[in-house]
Amino acid sequence: MIITQTPLRVSFAGGGTDLKEFYELHEGSVISTAIDKYVFVIVKERFDDKIYLNYSTKEIVDSVDEINHDIIREAMKLVGIKSGIEITSLADIPSSGSGLGSSSSFAVGLLNALYAYANNPQTPEKIAQDACKIEIEILKKPIGKQDQYIAAYGGLRKFVFKKDGTVDNFVPNLTSEQKRRFGSQVLLFFTDLTRKADSILEEQQRVTVSKQDALLMMKSQVDEIFAYLEEDSFHKIGSVLHEGWLLKKSLTSKISSTSIDAMYKTAREFGALGGKICGAGGGGFLLTYCRREEQTKLRKGLSDFKEMPFMLEDSGSKVIFNIARYNWK
Repeated sequence: MIITQTPLRVSFAGGGTDLKEFYELHEGSVISTAIDKYVFVIVKERFDDKIYLNYSTKEIVDSVDEINHDIIREAMKLVGIKSGIEITSLADIPSSGSGLGSSSSFAVGLLNALYAYANNPQTPEKIAQDACKIEIEILKKPIGKQDQYIAAYGGLRKFVFKKDGTVDNFVPNLTSEQKRRFGSQVLLFFTDLTRKADSILEEQQRVTVSKQDALLMMKSQVDEIFAYLEEDSFHKIGSVLHEGWLLKKSLTSKISSTSIDAMYKTAREFGALGGKICGAGGGGFLLTYCRREEQTKLRKGLSDFKEMPFMLEDSGSKVIFNIARYNWK
């Protein structure tokens, strides 16, 4: 039996520049962090040759090609596991529409578990590449690369998506105390809205070329935030987030809504220096940056919305349980 733990993420700047339509023209850049909310994947050998899958639906099939869950099907094909396996997924939050990258975290965690099960463990880079291959190349999902990479590597990182498809990553020079202090001033509130990201991202893909100027400005904010982190000028990040949210909303009308705008306006009136909707937009979680001395006021202003406390997570996807038994087959 193998169990993997894979973090979800929040992104601060550069979202959209990790799409192939952008980074092949200009190179993309994103700064994001893993958080201590996780997707767990359990992989266990079976006595028989059937494939049992337990997620929001239960599947029992005889062959990989019969699997309805597209990520599981393609991950098993890629790793080369054909039968006699049971796969279960669990998550700390609902997996659909949160904006915290849960689909890619699942893909990364599943691949990590399957490779460990096959006694062929892989590096975070290889797992991120394979997750991108499955989601973007094989399944043609209209997404970028940032979620797979931060789930695999963990930590607080800047990723650079190069024109040739390779990815570099950089970690700001912060002490543990600085990371705790920065993380304590980033808060998440649930909008009470969930959405399918694909339609938003499909439209964003279509307008990438026409919205290059806005995306280039969003990309430049990555280096701004990285510098403010290293300078210990955390409060300046709030205004960058605010400017980034205005730029993000200009990409497509589906990113925000009347209710989201009202929620964000309230957050600003009650002490948030800036913020953004996580992920593609349209719902999920509102990320806010707020000084600690203002947070009681902010929580009062957003009392109609459920807060999700979290901390920054240093680790990427990892195997947390591994019992290899004698293979009697």
